[in-house]
Amino acid sequence: MMNTLREVPNDAVIASHQLMLRSGMIKKLGNGLYSYMPIGLRSLRKVENIIREELNAAGLLEMKPTVIQPGELWKESGRWDKMGDEMLKPRNRGGQDMVVSPTAEEAFTALVRDTLTSYKQYPVILYQINTKYRDEIRPRYGVMRGREFIMMDAYSFDANQESLNQSYDKCAAAYRKIFKRMGLSTISVKADTGAMGGSGSEEFMVESEVGDDTLILCPKCGYAANVEKAACATETPLDSNGKPQVKTDLPIEQVATPNVFSIEDMEKFFNAKSTTFLKALIYKVYNCAIDLSGTEAYKNAKTVTEGGVKYIPETFFCVVIRGDLDVNEVKLAALLKASGAELAEADDVLRLSGAPHGFVGPVGIKIPVIADLSTQEMHDCIAGSGKEGYHIKHVEPKRDYTPFMYADVRTVKPGDKCCECGAELYTKKGNELGHIFKLGDKYTKSMNVTYLDENGKAVTPLMGCYGIGVDRTLASIIEEHHDDNGIVWTMSCAPFQVAIVPVKYDGQMKEVADKLYDELSARGIEVLLDDRNERPGVKFKDMDLIGIPLRLVVGEKNLPNIELKIRSESDNQLVPEGEIVQKVEEIIKSEMEKLRA
Repeated sequence: MMNTLREVPNDAVIASHQLMLRSGMIKKLGNGLYSYMPIGLRSLRKVENIIREELNAAGLLEMKPTVIQPGELWKESGRWDKMGDEMLKPRNRGGQDMVVSPTAEEAFTALVRDTLTSYKQYPVILYQINTKYRDEIRPRYGVMRGREFIMMDAYSFDANQESLNQSYDKCAAAYRKIFKRMGLSTISVKADTGAMGGSGSEEFMVESEVGDDTLILCPKCGYAANVEKAACATETPLDSNGKPQVKTDLPIEQVATPNVFSIEDMEKFFNAKSTTFLKALIYKVYNCAIDLSGTEAYKNAKTVTEGGVKYIPETFFCVVIRGDLDVNEVKLAALLKASGAELAEADDVLRLSGAPHGFVGPVGIKIPVIADLSTQEMHDCIAGSGKEGYHIKHVEPKRDYTPFMYADVRTVKPGDKCCECGAELYTKKGNELGHIFKLGDKYTKSMNVTYLDENGKAVTPLMGCYGIGVDRTLASIIEEHHDDNGIVWTMSCAPFQVAIVPVKYDGQMKEVADKLYDELSARGIEVLLDDRNERPGVKFKDMDLIGIPLRLVVGEKNLPNIELKIRSESDNQLVPEGEIVQKVEEIIKSEMEKLRA
């Protein structure tokens, strides 16, 4: 069942989406919903099997939880409300809340809870390769960001931190083997753990012009991080003359600044560099789980306890950062152990600070101030006054306001200095294929998982989480391995290793083609025989489009020689019929060994 397209579908932007549709690998069934057709399913299963083989070799155990899960498990963990609108929440006929699995921490934790009861059963790493669903607001790029997708997710359960570290390292090593076998060039970066929680996070990325992630990289020491997590060296604050800022004893001076709203406006008005400004922004924070009882604004705030975690559903913070920098909202949310953070609405800004954005300042504000590390050694600054139409000069941090905390909440950008070696950082766009992190006791504690140690004492185990997007990985192979004519499959993931194309499937050409098919199949080689009644040019174009690594052309003119074409090379070669099977076998063996090396 082969149905190729000559034209590029209008809604397909990236190469993998275009080529998967054109080669007949997938068909669109709905927005963000794609079905795998026979030829596409073969490659998908290849990717799954490579993952399975390497994880099994590393000692992981495969299982299969259900895709539909009881909502009660998510309420236990505290993520029923926190996960947001991406999670599909149907009800069964009995009125029970259910979840169409977007991830599987709750299911695995619940299954382990009544199974692993003794220290003798630890450690264990369990995994699944299963269907997931996330109701993406804007699904795009085909299977690269669909609503229904296939994930491999693994979960380690360990008795202590040392064991968790070993499980983490074991999975990281398996990931590197998996992506190597697929022919993918991955970049390993430090990353944010997001809604999953935990620490010790690492993402496996592939470079992509349309990547959803921005990677911050160091050319000297190899430091690599997702921009959501990236840190940089903190510079010495400079004044407008490029000299280190000096502490002032001058009192705060209020200055009328009509029509001065932005940092650019301030630079012109004050004839000063943005590095001397304190930029203050009001952020609305959801489900903040850090202790705010010591702050005036939230000492009596009503808290919610869910999954053993106490949090305040809605809080506001004033974030202060150097004028030339931007706040990283993911870092801010992670710092506050919150499910999200966003700029506050205009009404809230005015209510909390006394002024609209552009005139907000940290002095005298009644909500907690989060000060970025860039401001820690700043002196004699200019800031918003908390009164519309006015700014203030000679602000001394620590003298004129006291931050609730200093923390790294800046967005790192190209040209910033590496926090490891001091070299200038640069950026690339990338897509995430895999993500591993140490969850700790986030789920085992909230879901009351314990085991009995050597002394008969109940202990909470630690968890690690390890995921690979299977569809996304398949698409990324195509992104990295294609040309103007179509896909150029790696030998390990191609739907077939060899395509036999008789110029005409008749007479002697048919006899030779059938014989080659039988001999290659008998040796365990995956062969596609193109027996269609099509012109040779159509067959050749289709085989290039589909990207099968080796093409054997059986033509009356060349017999008893067979034309061998390697998809990744431009030249053909003629090989005697009696030698072609051995030649093909040698090429396949050599290519597979390279990928395993």
